[in-house]
Amino acid sequence: MEFVKRLQESIEKHSDHNVLCINGTFYTYKHFAVEISKIRSAIVDTIEDSEKLIGLVTNDDLQTYASIVALWLEGKAYVPVNPEVPFERNAKVFELTETKYVIDSSESSVYDDYQVIPSKELSNTEINLVPKEFSGDQLAYILFTSGTTGLPKGVPITFDNVQALVGAIDAEPTFNLEPSDRCLQMFELTFDFSVVTYLFPLLSGSCMYTIPKVAIKYFYIFKLINEEKLTVLTMVPSIINYLRPYFGEINAPDIRYCSFGGGALHSDIAKEWSDCLPNCKIFNYYGPTEFTVYSGFYPYHKETHTKAHNGIIAIGTPQKDTLYLVVNESNEEVGIGETGELCLGGPQITPGYWKNEERNAQSFFVREENGKSIRYYKTGDLCLKDDEGDFLYVGRADFQVKIRGYRVELAEIEFHAKSRSDKKVNMVALDITNSLGNAELGLAIESEEFDTEYIFDHMKNVMPSYMIPMHIRFIKEFPHSINGKIDRKELKKHFDIH
Repeated sequence: MEFVKRLQESIEKHSDHNVLCINGTFYTYKHFAVEISKIRSAIVDTIEDSEKLIGLVTNDDLQTYASIVALWLEGKAYVPVNPEVPFERNAKVFELTETKYVIDSSESSVYDDYQVIPSKELSNTEINLVPKEFSGDQLAYILFTSGTTGLPKGVPITFDNVQALVGAIDAEPTFNLEPSDRCLQMFELTFDFSVVTYLFPLLSGSCMYTIPKVAIKYFYIFKLINEEKLTVLTMVPSIINYLRPYFGEINAPDIRYCSFGGGALHSDIAKEWSDCLPNCKIFNYYGPTEFTVYSGFYPYHKETHTKAHNGIIAIGTPQKDTLYLVVNESNEEVGIGETGELCLGGPQITPGYWKNEERNAQSFFVREENGKSIRYYKTGDLCLKDDEGDFLYVGRADFQVKIRGYRVELAEIEFHAKSRSDKKVNMVALDITNSLGNAELGLAIESEEFDTEYIFDHMKNVMPSYMIPMHIRFIKEFPHSINGKIDRKELKKHFDIH
């Protein structure tokens, strides 16, 4: 597998470079190679070759990152679980994957019912980074996201999927990491964005800077930008909402690349953020977990590339070997400028949800194109393609609600509310069920209370009455998921309209 071989070569070549900065402590690629080899030796001694899915407790330490590479060198997949998540949920993940072995760098492991490899207590061994021979259709990892039935939903990704991602990013001439780069790694390893924020620095001999689990994320990032002079940032857009009060203090000429994903990037804050990074290329990436992190991007520039819909920056064009298809409810392609659901095809597509045939039947379909059968994934994202071939994000299909029989896009309400507000604050439109079981609209505002009459006057001028929120709540700080996305489900609990 080419990218695994490249990992070996990069680790060997950059042995005197720093690979990780964890809570102020630096580790070199030589340290990394030693830990990989110790863990790999324990894997070989402990785990049968037939066991391919290995649990990994995602602590913020050298051994956890080394475990991923050690497993890959052996052609095995990691099944990550966050130690801060309830044990019962993590045990359910291991039950679903029939995991018997867990690699755990914790001081004491809670996984007594599994065979644990305590990765911080292993004896030294010879450095061995030569990958085994294995097939690309074997799994590289399985990530579990929340499922609608209350059971976590597994997304398996193969080595071939990851190789296709690496090939697509390599083919992009505007993005090229260097060994001297200092890269932000802000993501929990159970979140798919972490794959690009550890894999590409490792392939390039760059250094990653992680966020301690106890730290306030946005404040620690501010500190790293100022003190460590980071050069590459990969973030969810919500982080810069929290950094906004500090924009006046941020002048970061060292930053070369800043990539966003995992949420809608709004044009107003993108422009302000761009002013803080005078020498930076900004990319708005798009892609779901089911398509191996990234599927395409838009090269945002505050003067030359500012395409947006409802104030949300475009998602641009698909990357190498990826196909975008916008369809109606019958999976038929819609015309230019028409809104439909975005579907993705190509070599990065997951083999399918883990042991979930019902969900697979809903989320994937095959379409004949030019004599070939192309398998597509239905993203649940509403998009449209413009005359120039760029794709514009309209909103989530599940954020499109029926109010009094009318179809309403929540992102449009948010856009008009923000466009007139003189306060730079988060606003989220929500559909709320009243005591009669009917859907009504609410607007959550992340702020101390202020007069919103002029905002609602504007909305009444530009939108029909059924799109005007009937309920408003001021919330000091929005709840977020562990991945940094606004937790709409929790927000709804602030609206008691029974």
